[in-house]
Amino acid sequence: MGESNGRQAGRRTSRRDIYLRLRQMVLTLELAPGAALSENELAAELGVSRTPVRESLIMLAQEGLVQVFPKIGSFVSRVDPAQVADAQFLREAVELASLDDLPEQLDPAVVGELRDNLTRQRRTDLGLEEFFALDEAFHQGLMKLSGHGNVWTTVAAAKGHLDRARRLGLHEKVSPAALADQHHAIFDAIVDGNLASARTAMRAHLRAVFSDIERIRAHSPELFASGDSTVPVRRNVVVWE
Repeated sequence: MGESNGRQAGRRTSRRDIYLRLRQMVLTLELAPGAALSENELAAELGVSRTPVRESLIMLAQEGLVQVFPKIGSFVSRVDPAQVADAQFLREAVELASLDDLPEQLDPAVVGELRDNLTRQRRTDLGLEEFFALDEAFHQGLMKLSGHGNVWTTVAAAKGHLDRARRLGLHEKVSPAALADQHHAIFDAIVDGNLASARTAMRAHLRAVFSDIERIRAHSPELFASGDSTVPVRRNVVVWE
């Protein structure tokens, strides 16, 4: 009985791991918006059977990150500007609210973590995903300052389309230095106790993704949902080499 339970726990862990791996591949654009998905190829690449892959694709479809068309196949969802706007609205509301809840005395340990994070953002050898991770940690750190760091998990789970749009924007930037400058401006305003400036800087920073979308959609419309119900064609979609 115990051995059977162990095997079942192992299968559950494996399926969860496959789901998380595929979700990360979608969010990091390793699986590009609009790309056709083959259960056989993904199973071979991940070294598993088709079953956990199929189950993971269903879960991703429920999140809106994958679309399944009967008798045609599964595809990575194109970035949906409407869902980006919804996620950005949620994120902005939560992060601005956290600024309103900052204590008079900031936690020096968290302040130190944020200073270190900002220093690392300035490294010239950072890869896109390294900077993205620092960006995420910075914003979660700001929420920790207000005592609401755990809320970040809920925010992160809701912003799949937003994160893909942000990564598309990063792909086009020669350097993320401008984003690092914005982070510094937000942090400095908080440390100086200038809440109004912090809110203004945060709002502008978070809304910059909309400009990225319009710029990228102008030359790569195939990466974005158009709002129609056109059934996709199975073809390879390349984001960037």
